Amino acid sequence: MSKPKVFEKPIGVKDYLPEAVTKLRNIEFCVLACMERWGYTQIITPTLEFYDTVGVASSTADKKLFKLLDRKGSTLVLRSEMTAPIARVASSLLREYAFPLRLSYHSNVFRAIEEEAGRDAEFFQTGVELIGDASSEADAEVVALAIASLQAAGVGTFKIALGHVGFLNGLFQETLEGRLEDQQTLKEHLLSRDYVGYREAIQALALPEEVERELIGVLRLRGGDEICAQARMVSKHPIAQDAIRHLCEVWDVLKAYGVSEHVVIDLTMIGDFSYYTGMTFEGYAAELGFPVCSGGRYDNLLSQFGRPAPATGFALKTNRILEVIGKVAVDRPTRILIAYDAEHREEALKRAKSTRESGNAVVTTQLITDKAAWSEAIHKRDDGQYELQGVVYQEVINLIR
Repeated sequence: MSKPKVFEKPIGVKDYLPEAVTKLRNIEFCVLACMERWGYTQIITPTLEFYDTVGVASSTADKKLFKLLDRKGSTLVLRSEMTAPIARVASSLLREYAFPLRLSYHSNVFRAIEEEAGRDAEFFQTGVELIGDASSEADAEVVALAIASLQAAGVGTFKIALGHVGFLNGLFQETLEGRLEDQQTLKEHLLSRDYVGYREAIQALALPEEVERELIGVLRLRGGDEICAQARMVSKHPIAQDAIRHLCEVWDVLKAYGVSEHVVIDLTMIGDFSYYTGMTFEGYAAELGFPVCSGGRYDNLLSQFGRPAPATGFALKTNRILEVIGKVAVDRPTRILIAYDAEHREEALKRAKSTRESGNAVVTTQLITDKAAWSEAIHKRDDGQYELQGVVYQEVINLIR
């Protein structure tokens, strides 16, 4: 293996230049402020966690975890998502706090990826966890907050696809009773959105025509609240019926929030079926073909940390949102250039201090060349702003005499 060049970096990580950082921070600040207005307080957890606690409890597949050993030989992981670390804190440091807990976060997370996959190994998430409330009201709250957060981030056009793992679990138990491997295969096709593979897998099972038609018909269960009535007719299994009842209650609450126009019910969407236990959802921006947010209910996680409790939440994929709003200008404080010579240094620096205190960005520069060269170096643009060495200033204060 050849030694990397000094400017190279590992596969899957990025450098963010000043303009991108400004937009990322703007997304972060606007979204966290939105979450705070909804009563969620921010939490920060370590970048490193023990594999035997947070690592094994995570929703991330083991092969996608970054693992390393500490000096005592304990296996550590770089956090791959934020839900498991927050569950650990809720069960320990916040154990005496009454439920429900409303917590928010913004963090970078890490996942090992195949080199040819073209995906990020490090990316940013901003999200919330609502712990200790099993109601449909709680699920609707996090969906409504996800919508408000996407709007706060500057995403103009998007849809939230709303599903429930219980519907398919009930349907498959009813139609493929005892055939766990076949159920798993169908779920994996739906999880990867491989609808062609899903149809082919059903046809390969040699099921009765009526059952085959019922399973394939699931692919049409996508739309508004009319899907609730249609789904009730598809499966009479108690688990499926409970799932639809809960999902319809969530829809009714979202209508009361006034945000149902952003939501579609999609009963083919199950999220990670080994992790989520109820409602799941994903948000899609019009400009991208993959989710900009995802979330759902995970009622089994906190029991792994000794404090059983229902929970629901979501995470915005901040990097992908940056792709959506990347061309949108971000308001910045007025940037002012104060140029001075040695004789006027004290005056210039005092003026810079007072100007910064008024909320403006100030750059100071001492004249190190002759005055004529300085005049040639800075020029006024057609838009009325000034440019010096590629940097644009809204105003120039010249203290060179």
